[in-house]
Amino acid sequence: MSQRLRLRLLALLSSLAFIAPAWATDVDTNSYGFPLTNAFEATIATTPPELRPALPVDADINQSDYQVKLRPEREFEVPDNFWPVTKMRYRLAKQAGQAPLIFIIAGTGAHYASSTPEYLKKLFYGAGFHVVQLSSPTSYDFMTAASRFATPGISRDDADDLYRAMQAVRAQHPRLKVSEFHLTGYSLGALQAAFVSELDETRRSFNFKRVLLLNPPVNLYTSVTNLDRLVQTQVTGIDDSTTYFELVLGKLTRYFEEKGYVDINDALLYDFQNSKEKLTDEQMAMLIGTAFRFSSADIAFTSDLINRRGLITPVSYPISQGTSLTPFFKRALQCDFDCYLTEQLIPMWRARYDGGSIAQLIDQVSLYALTDYLKTSSKIAVMHNADDMILGPGDLGFLRRTFGDRLTVYPLGGHCGNLNYRVNSNDMLEFFRG
Repeated sequence: MSQRLRLRLLALLSSLAFIAPAWATDVDTNSYGFPLTNAFEATIATTPPELRPALPVDADINQSDYQVKLRPEREFEVPDNFWPVTKMRYRLAKQAGQAPLIFIIAGTGAHYASSTPEYLKKLFYGAGFHVVQLSSPTSYDFMTAASRFATPGISRDDADDLYRAMQAVRAQHPRLKVSEFHLTGYSLGALQAAFVSELDETRRSFNFKRVLLLNPPVNLYTSVTNLDRLVQTQVTGIDDSTTYFELVLGKLTRYFEEKGYVDINDALLYDFQNSKEKLTDEQMAMLIGTAFRFSSADIAFTSDLINRRGLITPVSYPISQGTSLTPFFKRALQCDFDCYLTEQLIPMWRARYDGGSIAQLIDQVSLYALTDYLKTSSKIAVMHNADDMILGPGDLGFLRRTFGDRLTVYPLGGHCGNLNYRVNSNDMLEFFRG
């Protein structure tokens, strides 16, 4: 072979190596060791306590809750009983000296101090990070205190609201010594973290060093539709005389009677699912779907009330501290996410942005809108589960093509059920440590 031909072949092989796709990391089921093979069970019960990492206790964490006024006009726009949430609240855990700071964005409808942000806070704080916990843009407190339009679901708007909130948090602590900024979110918060990261590329307030997306929806509409369908599951034992909640309460009562004492702790659901009173797949699906329906109802109710649309709460209805909102929330429970999308989100999107079809909206609010950015941004990674019920056909394929070796796919865990598993915890810390 001539020298010239050899050089041409080497050049060709080098170019092929350059353009070849990097493969995602698929964790082997046998080596992974996560014990819950049922996705519903993993989602509800999460990791057995003995398989979780050691975490600092609250007494060892220098943390406080703070509040900042972002939307002063809300004090005049919302009823008196919403006044306590007209300032955005968040939690900050501080290290003694200079340290990296990580922002945590909560999942659908979740408060900054709910269980998953608290777990992630302890994990990262124990590894030497300052930690800021933020409520989801779909939570009633964030909608009231920090959202410009109080109509969550337009991902770039939600990211803009989050970004302004992060800037306000940073400004409120000028003496906090930060070496670098990081960002993470789980579930819907992961999708929003991706949009926040893209926004930061132009605004440059943080220059995030690393961004981790935990169990994000790919197609937002697919994910919420999958969760909405769970509440329609046919459950044996439920009829006109026995509600779902009575069925579950009966099972819990018999479970505690057999144990001889009542012990409500992190291990409860895992232990309960190993008893003879364990919930069936249909009952677990209904439980997950019901929790999501409550979040959807909260979004629909709060958005309607703040914007005075009159769809759930009459515009002229007098509301004071003593007014019961239960009748209106019951009405909101009849409105699933499709209902919120059709009656509130799409009309707002079309009026404000001259939006078009539902398909166009879905493309704009899902990860698809960020494909080029996510492909080329080496600082962003994804951790997901192959059995996550929020994923639809083709979603894992999209993640593989887009993230390559920055995607880790665990075989089990359901939706965020393995975030507190030791293996996942170590992988998260390794990613942020670089």
